Amino acid sequence: MLKGIFHDGRALKRVIVSPPEKEYFKVENLEEHNIMERANVDKAKEQHKKLRDIMRMAGAEVIEISEIEGHPNSVFTMDTALSLGDSYIKLRMGLPTRRGEEEWMAKILEDLGLERIGEVKAPGTAEGGDLIPSYPFFFIGRSTRTNKEGAGQIEKMVEGLGYEARIIKVPDLHLHLGGAMTLIGEDRILACNSIPRSLLRGFDVIWLRCNSFISGNVIYLGNEKVIVERRNEEARKKLESVGYEIFTLDLSEFVKGSGGPSCLILALERG
Repeated sequence: MLKGIFHDGRALKRVIVSPPEKEYFKVENLEEHNIMERANVDKAKEQHKKLRDIMRMAGAEVIEISEIEGHPNSVFTMDTALSLGDSYIKLRMGLPTRRGEEEWMAKILEDLGLERIGEVKAPGTAEGGDLIPSYPFFFIGRSTRTNKEGAGQIEKMVEGLGYEARIIKVPDLHLHLGGAMTLIGEDRILACNSIPRSLLRGFDVIWLRCNSFISGNVIYLGNEKVIVERRNEEARKKLESVGYEIFTLDLSEFVKGSGGPSCLILALERG
């Protein structure tokens, strides 16, 4: 397979997580870290453990790394890099208090043997929650975290790898594109109806009305198995109605940090 070819709708094989130990709970200025409410320590640790247990039960290798000091949001590993299986693109975080997490994750990925094949440079910003590879397509969210310059740099890089890039303006309700849509199979997407239909052409789409910033955010495990946050009733019902096996998980302590299920994982390998 050519370098950099990745599809988020395939079975999850290997993933990086950063279990909350202390940094996620040490936050003082909630607003500057975009955290809505401080998490309960014991509940957050138990919720994250259940997430890891489900992924391991589904057959994924779960790599646990320590949080980065002074970065409460480092628990949300998805945003820190764009992993493409055998390689990665180094990002540049849009939230100023998250700057530095890119270097942290770059070292971890390179220690794991991934090759850096690109990097987002200033003034561009791009976060992993806005980047959805689905070879031969690549969805790029334009958001408050991924700006025009960053989206343009990613577009150029992925088109050089053979993808067809589709840039989507992230609806105002959502922090990242991943809050509004998730690949749940090689040719199927779960998506909020605020996403333009023309940009999802070629896919079978399960449409949601969406009343939460994580309504379209689930984790696809493969083999029609999906992790859904327990308050996300519309997604759960829609997915169950078409035959998916649902793992309902309470992630309330991470919703407080403006994150959903997929925000907590950086998928390294799918296949």
